Amino acid sequence: MGTYDALLVVSFGGPEKPDDVMPFLENVVRGRGIPRERLLEVEAHYQRFGGASPINQQCRDLIAAVQPTVDLPVYWGNRNWHPYLEDTLRQMAADGVRKAAAFVTAAYSSYSSCRQYLDDIALARAAVEGAPEVVKLRHYYDHPGFIAAMADHTREALGRLPDEHRDAARLVFTAHSIPVSMAATAGPGGGAYEAQLRRAASLVVAELGGDREWDLVWQSRSGAPHIPWLEPDVCDHLLQVDAPAVVLVPIGFVSDHMEVVYDLDVEATETARKIGLPLTRAATAGTHPRFVAMVGELLAEPEPAACGAECCPAPPRRPGPPR
Repeated sequence: MGTYDALLVVSFGGPEKPDDVMPFLENVVRGRGIPRERLLEVEAHYQRFGGASPINQQCRDLIAAVQPTVDLPVYWGNRNWHPYLEDTLRQMAADGVRKAAAFVTAAYSSYSSCRQYLDDIALARAAVEGAPEVVKLRHYYDHPGFIAAMADHTREALGRLPDEHRDAARLVFTAHSIPVSMAATAGPGGGAYEAQLRRAASLVVAELGGDREWDLVWQSRSGAPHIPWLEPDVCDHLLQVDAPAVVLVPIGFVSDHMEVVYDLDVEATETARKIGLPLTRAATAGTHPRFVAMVGELLAEPEPAACGAECCPAPPRRPGPPR
């Protein structure tokens, strides 16, 4: 696997029991002035699911699937909850790791999905004596392994619709909304976040074959209401969509976590039920065999060039907490 002597899976992190939820949320929004009322609202979303986000277990499942396919030790570090990046890098240093490839569970270019991970890796390395060099693997939104996984899951979701709706169902691809200002500066030339999502969606549709109608919409908006974010929101879109049925495809996510299980499986599903719109959701890439194989294929590629300092700059004020 090239010059790497370890693989580091880097993710957002999430609570795993009720007592974790508020400390996790406070950690995520530290220094951002988020009102307590908003944190309590988001906490209720987690408590609805037993106080646990699915994301940590999905990271464990992904690591278990990837480990046999790569000839490297695999480590795991989160930005916002245990196991923290700093603790993982300290263990890697103790184990003698000198250079690691980082696979981040976010496929696209933006401050939140790329630059912030790079910054947190740098902070963790600075805190650990003898920390290994960490090279972030490239964005994989258009990698055939990711596309194949999402196409297979979309086929499965279409198969769950009644026969009379299957052929005419509309695909509604969803991704996490971000401030319009952040979207405008995503990637070296700006606009990369939305452009990459549209590219990924179009590749999934092409993989499915035929001439199926599709949309790209947004979910999980948070932050001050006077700041413009990418629209339309998925629930607003469902109220307007002209189709006999809809398949939601969470193309912006690689694993199920609270933004998926609450905003889509609860809020969007309830919206569709109220208007009598048949709706189902495709799974995220998860541990699909082609997605798992993709990780090894990325490791075998030439080492990616580092992002320039001007790429995906931090916004003046960070967006609010995850949903």
